[in-house]
This record gives sequence, structure tokens and C-alpha cells, in this order.
Amino acid sequence: MKTYDEINRKIESGTAVVLTADEVIDYVDRKGLDEAASEIDVVTTATFGPMCSSGCFLNFGHSKPKMRITEAWLDDVSAYAGIAAVDVYLGATQLRHNDPANMDYPGEFSFGGGHVIEKLVAGEEVQLFALSYGTDEYPLKELRTYITINDLNQAIMTNPRNCYQNYNVAINCSDKPIHTYLGKLNPNMKNLTYCSAGQLSPLLNDPHYRTIGVGTSVWLAGAHGHVYAEGTQFGSACERGENGVPTEGAGTLALTGDMKQMDPEFVRGVSLRGYGVSLALGVGIPIPILDKSILKACTVRDSEILAPVIDYSSVYPERGGDILCRLSYQQLRKGEVMIDGKKVITGSMSSYSKALKIAEILKEEIRQGNFLLSQPYQMLPGAKSVSPLNIKPKGGAA
Repeated sequence: MKTYDEINRKIESGTAVVLTADEVIDYVDRKGLDEAASEIDVVTTATFGPMCSSGCFLNFGHSKPKMRITEAWLDDVSAYAGIAAVDVYLGATQLRHNDPANMDYPGEFSFGGGHVIEKLVAGEEVQLFALSYGTDEYPLKELRTYITINDLNQAIMTNPRNCYQNYNVAINCSDKPIHTYLGKLNPNMKNLTYCSAGQLSPLLNDPHYRTIGVGTSVWLAGAHGHVYAEGTQFGSACERGENGVPTEGAGTLALTGDMKQMDPEFVRGVSLRGYGVSLALGVGIPIPILDKSILKACTVRDSEILAPVIDYSSVYPERGGDILCRLSYQQLRKGEVMIDGKKVITGSMSSYSKALKIAEILKEEIRQGNFLLSQPYQMLPGAKSVSPLNIKPKGGAA
């Protein structure tokens, strides 16, 4: 058994043994679980892909004269101003003002909140336009200026739902193409798309949330952030395989970090034709090897992680429960699979190579003593269900 303090002392002294989740599989095969658990201190996990439930709090400072901002747009993308005088929250999926959306289907969705966040992190100039009703102490009613992230007092990324533990594989069983947040799906099961780093993904290496919890330090697009809560739609009471790994969505994480410390390579606005805009993020999470069962979980292989194949033309939009089959990430990464005797082309919305790069960066930061581990002060719930929204009349039953 090891403790967080013992591991952190080794990190500070430069003696910690750190491997990525990709490297550790072969290492344990060679050394054996007992010997490897005594040697390895940290395993780094990572993921990179669209994470729609993301955004940021921004503080502009006070203009002269002062202004109580009640409406705000950044490069014509609306930000929520129902907070304090010069604080706003910019959501990654917010569309640009007057975007035609899907009025001319499928819409292009060329620019939105995720793209503004990308520009800010990259140090680019963004237009701020703000309105107010005016008050005695905040008399200014209209403001237009140009800012960069360096002009902001704070730019704090605050993401309610990131790092899905597992996720659907999307397919289209209808006879016409459809456009989804998992990309374009061709008719008659000609292709499918998925979005996970599989054996590199953080919560798939900690399936029962033994080390990742509220307060855990994370590498958020280059910044040193942390988990501030369970993510929205957290659903740990899910179907799991014999290895304990969920075979459906399951856990999520709410993450926060300082945008001023982020690397633009890992913060990218995303346009999803026919669906909307989003933000692709890179996240890395270190797992302390406190005992051999934690290490065993970190040796999970793509071949051992199954994801449900869901028809996004009917079952998904109607909140149905039917699945066509389950496929492993090893199968999905081969580029094509067979379903019901049909060859189906596979494609990923996430980048395994980017995730691997993040795991390596985090490994080096830990080795150099620049990233310490933090013990969660609150564990994630182990048996929590996700409740649906049932449409019902006032005072009536669903």
C-alpha cells in the first residue's frame, strides 16, 4: 500500500515511476502485477475530443463610466450576463447571433462559443459588445471594445460535464442520411462513429472511482485544474462488464481551470454540420497506484471495453433502450466492423494520438516535479442513476 503523501514526496524528489496508460499494459505483462504495483507510482490517462457541456466565466473589469452589463456578445456570440456587473458565462455550444441554424438544413454552424474560447486561449482579439438599462452607480448603457485574454481579470473554464466514462456508438438504420453531434451518419448502416480514447480514457482506468473524485488535480488543456463536482448526467448505476468497466455512458466529471494557462493546441472550436457548435478539449488525469487492484484497473485494454451501438435515426431521439450490439474499442479502431452481416465503416470523433500526447506531457510534468497529486476530499457516488425529463401537464402525472 502507498499513500498520496508518499507518492508526492517521490515526485518532489524526482524519483517517482510514472507510466502512461498505454505503456503500463505491457509493463505489467512483463513484470507481473505484484512487482509492477510496488514499482509504479503514477499512471497518466488522457482524452481529447468534443465536450459540449463546457464554457467559461469571464470578468472584464469596470469601464469608465461603470456599467452593469445585462446583455453581452463576444464576436456576436451571446454570453450569459445574469451574474454580477461585469461577469459573464460563455457556453461552448452558444450560436453566433443570427446564425441560420438548421433553417436551411443541414446548417453549417461555422462559428460559436467554442470558437470564441479557442480565440481567447490563442491570445487573439475578440469584440465585446454590451448593453445595460443603466443605474445610478452604473450609468453606461452601451459599450463596444476589443479584448484579448490578457485584458481579462479572470478567464476560468468551468465545465459541467466532461470526460464521459464510456459512450454510445452512433449508427443510422434509416434510408436517409442524418446529422448528429457524432457527425454525419450515412443511411442503411454504411458507417458509424464513436467518441472515446478507450484504454487511455481517465474514468475507464478508474472504473469504480477509487482515485478520481472531487478535488482531484487534472491537466485541463495545459492548465493545472481540478474536479469540482460530479459531472451532470453522472450515472454510475449502470451496466458493467465482469471487469467492472461500464458498457454505457456512466460517470462524468465537472472540471475547472485557468484559461490563461492553457495551450491552444488542446482547445479547439468545433463545427458540427446539421447539429451545432462545440469545443474539443484535452484532459489528462493522473492515477496514483496505491495498491495492485488500482494498477490492475489501469491495465484495461481496448479489447475489454465495450460500447453500445445505438440507432440515432429512431432509438436515440425517442429515448429508446434498444441496442444493436456492443463493440469493443479494439474492433472500432480497425476502421470497419461487421454488423448483421453488413460491412460498416467506423470513424472516431476523438483523437487517440492527441490523448496519447497529453498522457506523455502529463507524465513528464510529474517526473519533473511540476505536477503533484491531490487526494479527493469527496468521492464520486457509486450507485447514482440518471433521471429523464418526463413531459407532463401542470399538477399532473407523467
